[in-house]
Amino acid sequence: MCTAIKIYSDNGDIYFGRTMDFSFELNPELYYIPAKYQWRNVLNTHDIENKYNILGIGQDVSPVALSDGVNDHGFAVAALYFSGFAQYDGLKKDNTSIIPIAAFELVYFLLSQCASVKEAQELIKVIKIIGVEDSITHIAAPLHWIISDANNNCMVIEKTIDGLHAINNPIGVLANSPDFSWHMTNLRNYYNLSPYQFQEAIWNNIKLTPFGQGAGTLGLPGDYTPPSRFIRAAFQKTYTDIPIDRHQAVITCFRIMETVSIPKGVVITANQTSDYTQYTMFINLATREYYFKTYWNNQITRVEFPQYDEKNMKMLSLGPLNQTIEFKTRSIFL
Repeated sequence: MCTAIKIYSDNGDIYFGRTMDFSFELNPELYYIPAKYQWRNVLNTHDIENKYNILGIGQDVSPVALSDGVNDHGFAVAALYFSGFAQYDGLKKDNTSIIPIAAFELVYFLLSQCASVKEAQELIKVIKIIGVEDSITHIAAPLHWIISDANNNCMVIEKTIDGLHAINNPIGVLANSPDFSWHMTNLRNYYNLSPYQFQEAIWNNIKLTPFGQGAGTLGLPGDYTPPSRFIRAAFQKTYTDIPIDRHQAVITCFRIMETVSIPKGVVITANQTSDYTQYTMFINLATREYYFKTYWNNQITRVEFPQYDEKNMKMLSLGPLNQTIEFKTRSIFL
């Protein structure tokens, strides 16, 4: 399970982020992959050369699979679980002009080839998304994707039994199943939610008043199912004060995501594993800066987009996300 959102600050910067909620223990690392780096798709049919430099979070599953990332044009992608609805293509070798891309490598592929949401929308017309087993889940993980760019465009990519869809995302939110169109329709069930306090009402000459502040949010779902997280994230990002600068924007991003983050132990799967928020990340699409924190380290880490070096054409691991937290000590002198 995961939640993704897009928000903007008063200075026009756009922030794109997600929670990584998973029941398999991950060991994510931050990767830098340069332009002109050459690689071969998982299905071993095409050689691919990167057009753009990439910074992303992923895991080495031979090859590296990125779960989210950004390139040097401010185009960003994140993959979220889509159980019960993802329906991938079968592999056919009779059309060499169609590039078969494994679902778990689509984030990397789009970042390597696209500078904008519009370019990605066109590119997916000439690829096939294939279900390929990965070494973490040992299945062809069901996924859908949210894409965004520095020009405030945002779309969702879904491959279902009805075909491949690139859907405009005006709310700037994505969760898991059901499909995105269902979530957008479900918003109408919560149109009455408001940040404003309800006033008194009179029933049969009895004056009824709210118990306290927050009465306008009565009915906002608080559970961890995808539909509830979608509604909660949409409400929070819609009504949270617009941050006035980058410092406030980063703090606001993580505050919103705290409302959909899952503590370890409160969601147990049928396999008796804990589905919890293993990391949360945001990207400033204007500066390409990455911000992240992990479950066991709440300190926000900022990573600047690396400078391109033509002499270094290798994929580089910038290290694991998981680092031991260091508590700041404040001494008291009496």
